[in-house]
Amino acid sequence: MNYYALLYTTVADYVNLRAPFRATHLALAEAAQQRGELLLGGAFSDPADGALLVFRAESAAVVEQFVAADPYVQNGLVTQWEIRPWTVVIGRLFESRP
Repeated sequence: MNYYALLYTTVADYVNLRAPFRATHLALAEAAQQRGELLLGGAFSDPADGALLVFRAESAAVVEQFVAADPYVQNGLVTQWEIRPWTVVIGRLFESRP
């Protein structure tokens, strides 16, 4: 399994403009998390101009599928996105499952 960082650059006033798409975006993220693909995700603040999502998957194709389905991307709130392979050198992320 590999790690990938997904970097989003967002439009100005993204925080207010995302409201109609937020529930669908969060459901997409929750599903990816339940499958064990999405480990961490969240928007940058001060300034709120982007987001970082960390995935663990066999290939970047998993992340590409997430991007293609994301309503923030589909509706133009994300102006740029980049998938970066990430080599974890130290630390572990443990996720508890019910």
